[in-house]
Amino acid sequence: MNFFKQVSTAALIVVGSFQFSFAQDAKYQWKEANEGGYTYKYVTNDPSGARFYTLKNGLTVILSPNNKKPRIQTYIATKAGSKTDPSDHTGLAHYLEHMLFKGTDKFGSLDWAKEKPLLDQIDKLYAQYNSTADEAKRKEIYKEIDRVSGEASKYAIPNEYDKMMGAMGAEGTNAFTSFEQTVYVEDIPSNAIDKYLAVQAERFRNPILRLFHTELEAVYEEKNRGLDEDSRKAFEAMFSALFPNNNYGKQTTIGTIEHLKNPSLSAIREYFTTYYVPNNMGIIMSGDFDPSAAIQKIDKAFGYMKAKDVPPYVYGKEQEITAPIVKDVLGPKPENIMIGFRFPGAATKDAQMLELVGNILTNGSAGLIDLDLVKSQKLLSAYAFPYILKDYSMLILQGNPTQGQSLDEVRTLLLKELAKLRDGDFSEDLIQSIVNNEKKNDIQQNEDYSSRANNLMDNFTSELDWSTTISYPDMISKITKQDIMDFAKKYLNENNYVVIYKKKGEDKDVVKVDKPPITPVTLNKDVSPFVKSVNALPETPIKPLWVNYSTDISKGTLGSAEVLTVQNKDNSLFRMYYHYDMGKWNNKLLPIAAGYLEYLGTKDKNSEEFSKQFYKLASSFNVSAGNEETYITLEGLNENFEASVALLEDLLKNCTVDEEALTAYKAKLKKSRTNAKENKAAIMAGLRSYAQYGAQNPFNNVLSDTELDKLTAKELVDILHQMVNYKHRVMYYGPKTVAQLQTSLKPLHTVPATFTTMPAAATFKAVSTTANQVLFANYDMKQAEIFWFRNSEPYNVSKVPTVSLFNNYFGGGMGSVVFQTIRESKALAYSTYAYFGLPSKKENRSIVGAYVGTQADKTKEAVAGMNELLNVLPESQNALENAKLSLSKSLASERITQDGILFSYLAAKKLGNSTDIRKNVYEQAPKLTFADMKKFHSTEMSQKPYVYCVVGNEKNLNQEELSKYGTFKKLTLEEIFGY
Repeated sequence: MNFFKQVSTAALIVVGSFQFSFAQDAKYQWKEANEGGYTYKYVTNDPSGARFYTLKNGLTVILSPNNKKPRIQTYIATKAGSKTDPSDHTGLAHYLEHMLFKGTDKFGSLDWAKEKPLLDQIDKLYAQYNSTADEAKRKEIYKEIDRVSGEASKYAIPNEYDKMMGAMGAEGTNAFTSFEQTVYVEDIPSNAIDKYLAVQAERFRNPILRLFHTELEAVYEEKNRGLDEDSRKAFEAMFSALFPNNNYGKQTTIGTIEHLKNPSLSAIREYFTTYYVPNNMGIIMSGDFDPSAAIQKIDKAFGYMKAKDVPPYVYGKEQEITAPIVKDVLGPKPENIMIGFRFPGAATKDAQMLELVGNILTNGSAGLIDLDLVKSQKLLSAYAFPYILKDYSMLILQGNPTQGQSLDEVRTLLLKELAKLRDGDFSEDLIQSIVNNEKKNDIQQNEDYSSRANNLMDNFTSELDWSTTISYPDMISKITKQDIMDFAKKYLNENNYVVIYKKKGEDKDVVKVDKPPITPVTLNKDVSPFVKSVNALPETPIKPLWVNYSTDISKGTLGSAEVLTVQNKDNSLFRMYYHYDMGKWNNKLLPIAAGYLEYLGTKDKNSEEFSKQFYKLASSFNVSAGNEETYITLEGLNENFEASVALLEDLLKNCTVDEEALTAYKAKLKKSRTNAKENKAAIMAGLRSYAQYGAQNPFNNVLSDTELDKLTAKELVDILHQMVNYKHRVMYYGPKTVAQLQTSLKPLHTVPATFTTMPAAATFKAVSTTANQVLFANYDMKQAEIFWFRNSEPYNVSKVPTVSLFNNYFGGGMGSVVFQTIRESKALAYSTYAYFGLPSKKENRSIVGAYVGTQADKTKEAVAGMNELLNVLPESQNALENAKLSLSKSLASERITQDGILFSYLAAKKLGNSTDIRKNVYEQAPKLTFADMKKFHSTEMSQKPYVYCVVGNEKNLNQEELSKYGTFKKLTLEEIFGY
């Protein structure tokens, strides 16, 4: 992401004792045009084709048409976030974001006239609650809040917003709050624009803070989840040290526990009326629409909003850091270090230069840190990235130690890379390579409507100049090595930074938000008149388009290898894959060999030279070996196709043994394996594999420590040399036709006349779930995570429509039965879902999965709540019809394109399908009834045995209580991981 501000046509910037110039490229100039009675601005040669409108009330509208898919990515953004939270009500902007999903006086309520007096009463109770210090009295007041909220909930319709959006075929319904932005996200079918605007205009007209105390509990859960995330605590410590005089560091987005416990509804409303005004908001859309028609509709929908002066954010100037500021953060996850330097804000030229400096340090291939610390295996992992905000910016360096390495050693290694910047110890060619890759990245971002919208939204909320943003590759091509050196000398010295040591240990300062007593609220299933009026708005049906595997894919051969291609007629990008039906199950060394390749060279070129050449070509490759499949992936620009393939083939065929690299690689693997045991997500993945396959499973199908020690470099190199001789297919998406591809590849990719027989694959058979069992793993955390698992029957293509609709109805989104019950009604979790999972191969078994992440002291209630849903399917005809509409409209507007067509073909082939299965779903799902859903639920879920996979702190979870759910087994980390 580039973060830039407007510059003059020919600006000379003086920074300290050095100068560098960014001259505005004449290629990218602001122009003005008029169409349909609306004036807009645009930038010449803008690949996004964006139009920038300002309506009479000050509302910014940015429209970027793209008709590749009949969908539109939308953002409604407010230029206000946690930075502008009142100091006595931190977390308020984030609260408000949650509440803007609760409706208005027109939707979200069955009877507003009866609901309003109860909500007014709740307002007064919260005011009393906030002003009362006595804990006993506070509990009494909260009890009354809970009671009155229960009465009010009888008139509320939970998640009516989500149901409306789902009925339109919207996807990705969400929102987020950060330091200086709050953004509301939707991806809608192109024929739903009228409905979308009707809902959004109403949404921001008069939001009602209903169902507040249950949503407040969801925010509590979110806070507690953050307390379990070491990385979040480390970032908060970094911001606190870098910005003692700015709210970036003085307060967090989610707020303090004290303020979370004392919310003020009046303060939330005041924040809304202050910042949610049109001259502080923007509507950003990219996708399939006519911009001239769209702007008229947006103006009509949002013209009611009145402009209002927005108070400026005033902050104290930060003092220069003259000696390193060191802070420690404790937690259960692996140790790492973070170093941060402070820079001027986004509107400055220094922030523009910082983006380039970040790429010189880390670009994933040929940056100083990439080559010196990662490829050389001096660290387990390391990277640098710019973090650019309005008031200030940062350069963040992060490093993870390898085996036996101290955090101080990591710090020294990272700082040495900055010294190389100051001393000019890097090639000037690297700048041109970065320019080449930026041009490729621009093409990639502009081929997708959602990426376009995201970039335009970020540009708007950061108040940057779009002409400068899109001219970035041309601008940085004029920067010299001396400019970089001078810049580094000014800003990246040996003393002006903050360093955060993330160490292992118990954080005794963490105080979680305690569980308040909440009575489950009523879940009304009726719909408001407003929803009926929105649903009745006319729309032109979108005709679905299914993949035709016979005509949409061109097929050929390369020797004995199958070739599958889809032509890219839009731009110059290509992606090519060598695909093998072989993976770790065939050879446990295969993924290790794939990782080892990154550190190898040939007799003629070392590993670093390969990285530099790939990056110079704006190409990259990756070898990934899964359980049953392996991909060798190459992507880049068509003009460099032959050179990129030749480079890859040279490395694969001619890589040589490097004993020193293997020694470091083994140390890195051992450290990674140790770190995995300290990662709760990895532990849960291991429990789930254990539940599915038993004690010997794919997750712990790894080398033992002894086997790893005995591993030789020759074994791994032999595997890499042999890859071309195993059966594989070539998959290609790019500008070349299949004939052109065959001609280009023939002299480069030599395929044997007869393939070598692949090693026999290990088999892992899913075990039948015959009895309730609890698999428990201990982990130092405030929350508890529970995953329900059971194996079902093998793949049955006739069930796919039923499964698709059932998942949509039962547990697949915010409008689903599971989310509504567990989170909205009972406030038992921030994150919860359930699903019936189809296998990826026809011979494999389907699964049932369900998840709740909750406070440890809510585990009993959360498990009971999910078990009730797994056993008894709630009925709502309105919700079922909504699920049908959502599924049908999503399928009709979905387009599988580019190399997605190739992967869709492979997926269908593995399941024994010869046609696009989505067509069956589209035609059959609307015919299904609730009786079909209930029958499926009864057959697959109700009264069935489950394996409960539980990760949590045994100090907070009662083993006796967990044993009530099934036979209890506490697994050791060695049992889970296999080493």
